[in-house]
Amino acid sequence: MIKHIVFFRLADTAEGKTKAENAQIIKAGLENLINLVPCLRQIEVGINIPYAPATDYDLVLTCLFDTWQDLNTYATHPEHLKVAAYIGKCKTSRAACDYEL
Repeated sequence: MIKHIVFFRLADTAEGKTKAENAQIIKAGLENLINLVPCLRQIEVGINIPYAPATDYDLVLTCLFDTWQDLNTYATHPEHLKVAAYIGKCKTSRAACDYEL
């Protein structure tokens, strides 16, 4: 099994929306991928609590895949790329880690 974890920092405003609004849009878009990308076994998206330190990331994504190939399939899947394009317009930074369980 492969675990894929990604942290995002979001701009205060992007695409005419606040950080909080964009976080909800991104969360919904990512969570819906479970219905669209067959190789995605599990997905969880968390939005950082408002009173957390400002140095924290704003959003975390955790996914589970059977194989490295499945992770690569997910990364290039058209539905994932649509969500990733929106994230790209809203994020200021990203950090990721992929590892085998």
